[in-house]
Amino acid sequence: MAKTAPKEEAPAAGDEPAVATGSKKKKIILMAVIAVVLLGSAGGAATYFLTKKPAASKDAKKPAEKAAPPVFLALENFIVNLQTDNGDKYLQTGITLQVRNEEQLNYYKANMPQLRSRILLLLSNKSAEDLLTNEGKLKLEEELIKQIQLPYNNDEPTPKESEERRILGVYFTSFMIQ
Repeated sequence: MAKTAPKEEAPAAGDEPAVATGSKKKKIILMAVIAVVLLGSAGGAATYFLTKKPAASKDAKKPAEKAAPPVFLALENFIVNLQTDNGDKYLQTGITLQVRNEEQLNYYKANMPQLRSRILLLLSNKSAEDLLTNEGKLKLEEELIKQIQLPYNNDEPTPKESEERRILGVYFTSFMIQ
């Protein structure tokens, strides 16, 4: 009987280690699950941020590649008499227009006589005092843009036609008053 008693005690002692190893397994599984979740979320975040940046940089490069070079129309020099009260004053100036594209460039080339006439009339109505200051030159640029963008035929322009004639800039390549 002594032998059977230790056998009964042995299973009781074996139950305790089984419970202890079961809780260790649960802790290990729980840690493994937490580690997998953390690694998965870290990997997902890394993928999100790393794949998003190259897409933004590609978008930033596309507009730079699509940007067309500026198109300029250099006009022959203008020499005009200025309005004065005391003696003769002359203005000699070179003007270059910046337009949107080749189509607009061809439009202004086709209407060059009218374009030059408008500019000559506008310049000849100025006085030397008006044109000697930077403010006067900037005002002249604005007036030139308004004159040049007016229609070149008797029909009223549609909004689309007005946009097609829009001048991007007027640049004085030479400017001399005598």
